Amino acid sequence: MAANDDTGTAGWDAINAALARLYPGQAPRHYGTGLSHTLGGEDPLDGVSIYWNPTPRPHWHYISYGLSELYDKQSDDPQESGFGFELSFRLAAAPEQDSSSEPPLWPLDLLQNLARYVFRSGNVFEAGHHLDANGPIALDEPTQLRHLAFVPDPQLGQIDTVNGRLCFLQMLGLTDEEMAAVRRWSTMGALAVMQPAMPLWITELGRDSLLRDPAVAAQLQAGSLREGSSTGMLLLETLDWRSEGQTTALVLGAAQVASVLELLPLRLLHDKPLVMIGKDRQWRFEPGRVDDVQADADDARCVLSDASLQAMVDQLRPVRGVYVLPGGRLQIEVQPSLLRDGQGRVIREIG
Repeated sequence: MAANDDTGTAGWDAINAALARLYPGQAPRHYGTGLSHTLGGEDPLDGVSIYWNPTPRPHWHYISYGLSELYDKQSDDPQESGFGFELSFRLAAAPEQDSSSEPPLWPLDLLQNLARYVFRSGNVFEAGHHLDANGPIALDEPTQLRHLAFVPDPQLGQIDTVNGRLCFLQMLGLTDEEMAAVRRWSTMGALAVMQPAMPLWITELGRDSLLRDPAVAAQLQAGSLREGSSTGMLLLETLDWRSEGQTTALVLGAAQVASVLELLPLRLLHDKPLVMIGKDRQWRFEPGRVDDVQADADDARCVLSDASLQAMVDQLRPVRGVYVLPGGRLQIEVQPSLLRDGQGRVIREIG
């Protein structure tokens, strides 16, 4: 796809120049859109270029065009071009593929979907962010990778254009187990441990979880215990409370108990709060010497002593029931969680 001939193309040209320095003499495979967002269409990206990279292992390198300002300057921020980044993705080539092969095209849809989220929400991705893909990142391929994390592209980095600065933000696929390790520690901390197995953050669809390596698992656990978790917020399907005299009953769904118990010690024991957010209420756990609960209709603040935290970890289970903590200020009521299919039908009850 050619750049729009009716306007300046300084931003587009700056991206092309950065890629030409990385891949001298290589003509990319460029896939444009029928009607881009710039011209009033539904696709936010004007296109995606794909390059062949033979090292450190053969892979395809995908780069988006459209999250930065490709043409004339439109935004009021002189420092950043558009949203301030373009997305990149590196996909391991199949053994039979070489530079003359046709690259897989499913990452184009993945890139467009992420760009749609940014355009519609106004929320931008940054290094260290991660998200749940709500299923395999490649729908028609066998893979355990169901999550995405974002890091600076190790070869493209950041560039300055006449429209402002932009960074190339690379996404990589992670398994459920790896994402759990990220939540227990931090994105960049966990990825630093995993990096030797993922040079240049190349995504390999068919790989197993890196935590199958005992050395990797041990390093991830040690980092989590040493620094605690950077995950300070949990979104919960079931979150409620009620006060009865001096006691407050916190209501959780059984399916959520494991996540709460996993993160709570990794936050409070490192002097960090944990905020749980429900549909219309918010509960905040904080560390302290003496238990205390202050709650109104929408917000609650709960201070837990180390002893009460340990009792919660020891006693609370993902099973229907009421669990009373020492001191009598807080009790936790666990209700069954109902898992539903796409039509809203209950397919499983937990707890």
